Amino acid sequence: MEDEMIAIKKIIAVGGVLLGTAGVVHAYLRTAASKAAREFDDLAEDLLKETEPAKGRFTETDIATLPGPVRRHLRRCGYLGKPKMAYMKVVFPDVSFSLGKGKKAIKIAYTQYNFVDGPDRIAYIDSSLYGVPFEGVDAYVDGKGSMKGILAKNITLFDIDGEAMDKASLVTFLSECLFVPNAALQDYIRWEAIDAHHAKAVITAHGTTAEGVFTFNEDDEMIAFSTNDREATTMDGKSEKVRWSAICGGYKEINGIRQPTDLKAVWHYDEGDFTYFDAKAAMMSYDKQE
Repeated sequence: MEDEMIAIKKIIAVGGVLLGTAGVVHAYLRTAASKAAREFDDLAEDLLKETEPAKGRFTETDIATLPGPVRRHLRRCGYLGKPKMAYMKVVFPDVSFSLGKGKKAIKIAYTQYNFVDGPDRIAYIDSSLYGVPFEGVDAYVDGKGSMKGILAKNITLFDIDGEAMDKASLVTFLSECLFVPNAALQDYIRWEAIDAHHAKAVITAHGTTAEGVFTFNEDDEMIAFSTNDREATTMDGKSEKVRWSAICGGYKEINGIRQPTDLKAVWHYDEGDFTYFDAKAAMMSYDKQE
């Protein structure tokens, strides 16, 4: 965090000179319009306007060709007979989040949307570093992935895109497809049976392909997704290939659907696992259903 701390000190020092007092700087940071929130809201508004309601309900016929553990999972979670969804919204009110190995974890609030028809995915991070607002926007829209961090409402700390980010964002969408299972039925995802507790999924969209393996427990809960198709990217844009997993648990019945409420994201480095996203009390909801 040393580089971020130096940057923050410079911001406050310069702000103090320009605005007169530290109190005025503090008031500015508290009340200034948020560049990241505005970008996320604009993306969400555009995607929601473009989204048509999903039609029909989940049936046994829909899931007949899926691997056995996936079928059992969807039955166990209560999706059969429920309306299909056009998108999912997830709110994570309590997340322990780290910007990288060796960096102290911070508390963030995290909000995301996953849209079936894109596939598209957007997310917003709301937090602070040493009392200074820190926000982020992750996006996968029209096949392009990006990750942006913004400090003090308007100062871009990092802005990463490119082919590696396109693939990473696509495989992240894949890892969450069973949370919004209408996505799991789409032609852009191909399923392959492995055994009674594992299934492979391959996603192809906008000329990019990624894959991973889902793991299910004895209670037919999906508990993990692992892939080699993500790169660990630092704030200065450096990347390295590292196996990545999404871990979930804490299943609870909410509005007739069993949903995971605890989720983690883990990089499996040679020297040991690094959990950089550890969320509790996740709340999933679905909209645009007929």
